[in-house]
Amino acid sequence: HEPLIFCSQVPASEVITNGVLVAHPCLRIQGTLGEDGTAPHREYGSRQIQLTVPGAYEKPQFLPLKPPKEGGHPTTFTFHVNPMISSRLDVELGEKLRVLESGPSAELETQTSQLGEGGIPLSSLAIGREEQRFVALGEDQAVVLQMKAEMSTGDLDLRLGFGLCDGEQEFLDKRKPIVSKALQQVLGLSEAPDSGQVPVVAVLGSGGGTRAMSSLYGSLAGLQELGLLDTVTYLSGVSGSTWCISTLYQDPAWSQVALQGPIERARTRVCSSKMGAMSPERLQYYAQELASLEGSGHSVSLIDLWGLLIEYFLYQAESPARLSDQQEAVSQGQNPYPIYASINVRTNISGEDFAEWCEFTPYEVGFPKYGAYVPSELFGSEFFMGRLLQPRQEPRICYLQGMWGSAFAASVDEIFLKMAGSGLSFLDGHRGKVNITDDCQKLQLHDPTCLRTRLFTPQGPFSQAMLDIFTSRFTSAENFNFIRGLCLHKDYVVGQEFTAWKATHPDAFPNQLTPMRDCLCLVDGGFAINSPFPLNLLPQRAVDLILSFDYSLEAPFEVLQMTEQYCLDRGIPFPRIELLPEDLEEPRECYLFTKAEDPRSPIVLHFPLVNRTFRTHLAPGMERQTAEEKACGDFVINGSDTPYGMMNFTYKPEEFERLVALSRYNVLNNAETLRHALRLALEQRQAGDRAGA
Repeated sequence: HEPLIFCSQVPASEVITNGVLVAHPCLRIQGTLGEDGTAPHREYGSRQIQLTVPGAYEKPQFLPLKPPKEGGHPTTFTFHVNPMISSRLDVELGEKLRVLESGPSAELETQTSQLGEGGIPLSSLAIGREEQRFVALGEDQAVVLQMKAEMSTGDLDLRLGFGLCDGEQEFLDKRKPIVSKALQQVLGLSEAPDSGQVPVVAVLGSGGGTRAMSSLYGSLAGLQELGLLDTVTYLSGVSGSTWCISTLYQDPAWSQVALQGPIERARTRVCSSKMGAMSPERLQYYAQELASLEGSGHSVSLIDLWGLLIEYFLYQAESPARLSDQQEAVSQGQNPYPIYASINVRTNISGEDFAEWCEFTPYEVGFPKYGAYVPSELFGSEFFMGRLLQPRQEPRICYLQGMWGSAFAASVDEIFLKMAGSGLSFLDGHRGKVNITDDCQKLQLHDPTCLRTRLFTPQGPFSQAMLDIFTSRFTSAENFNFIRGLCLHKDYVVGQEFTAWKATHPDAFPNQLTPMRDCLCLVDGGFAINSPFPLNLLPQRAVDLILSFDYSLEAPFEVLQMTEQYCLDRGIPFPRIELLPEDLEEPRECYLFTKAEDPRSPIVLHFPLVNRTFRTHLAPGMERQTAEEKACGDFVINGSDTPYGMMNFTYKPEEFERLVALSRYNVLNNAETLRHALRLALEQRQAGDRAGA
């Protein structure tokens, strides 16, 4: 046959690009199946038309054949496609047949027999005009389609760019005068520094479950007592630290009032029994919530169940809070700007080898690597080629807390066993996917995206409800991919975040990268680096001083060493991490790292979780006197019988209190080092070594 040549009706349009991603105009094809009077009446109901556009957002769509004038609404179809990639609408006529299987346990099985096929070149469709198409399917078979093609051009529904969003920039404009005034007071300056020259200070909290959450309360209390909290611009965390931060930001004025109140509320929750999480009413609530999620189109996973457990651990009640609610807490610059970290991972690739950092802030959720962000209210909605196709309700923050701390999700069975005395049999299939040790740096994700479940024998009403949700399906931390359908720029590899120069790295294979994926697989950032350094080292944030609080029980410098390598691989300025053997054997309370070849490198002040002078001092310069005081300070954080293990979510009151007191003390005891680091950062900013935020 001679090839058919069509003059394309698709108009040439400008593309939108940020230098890494490219958004083409999106072609939307809508239509209905015309009446069919050719089939014998007995064949209606057994015959169907399958419509497919390779590369479209939508999966193949099946339309049943109906007799003429049967009444009712016509069956419709919709496809969203990139006309630069997709070229044809495929039409296939099939017939359902009931076939008896062979063998001793023969059963009727439905099979589809193909009766004919045809197609329509997309380039032949007139844009903006409804038309009728007659599609020959071979052997005297045909179908009529009523169709209309429209082109979506103009503004995108997501942001492509590497600058800060308007909300964050407006926050900075309001925060800088507050930071300037605080610096004047803390450093005893004769006048407040010019707002344009104040250093950007970021506080980073590591992962570590309840230990990290509790410790961060103490660290922030210490900063508040020193008057340093108002000098902080960014507050970010991984895993357990995000539980502390996201709880604090439910109060729009949290940093302007004493932290004793939030700490006392946290103490009540941490020290209370978690048995209520396993009550029949609560189990029914979990089942109803997960079923509701499933019904809304969300791919339910163990991480969602874990999020509901965290909700009980933190609040012991249903929390309506959502991430976008936190805009109120930064609208006047009254608190630091919160950044919650997660990573996007790949099946069968460890988080250390491939992880794309994803940030969650009150205004946006996005990937700095790709320069692509969606409004926080639209996270979980369906996007294609930068256009919003299906808005969905913003998830409650408990589900995000489950994702941010998802290292524990694969141990939900163990958590149930510990609290209720019985495990969940339907979770058997995920065992061995994640290893958790008391050093949260040693998290190993064997198959990062698959916290798997399998068919099981239900035990009780809760297990039966879970069976209805999880049966015969592998579940993972899947979210709709908001950058799906965007193309990679031909020069994407020059982007700082890409390590395509490593020949075997996925970054070197554009067809394997996230824009080509249907779903995001977002998990605990601790699977990559157990502190959110990458999100605070973005050049657009221009952070001058990082206060790093590391709550791991072992390897207290591993996050620094991993970050140093991360920065070397990407050409990001970062100080040299130089340590002595004695630092590894017996770490100090605080380390200052300033040596760097690049003047744009931030200063890093690192606080390991150690019990050194707190053991002998009630407060800086005040030694413990009584036997009771000495006993309170005499404890080992990382001993074999430590109450602060990763899998322990309940502390005794004295265990919680002294962990918070230790973290607070370690900040207060290093007040002069903190002030010295602030002076260095201020001098560096005023000298013009830094530019940006």
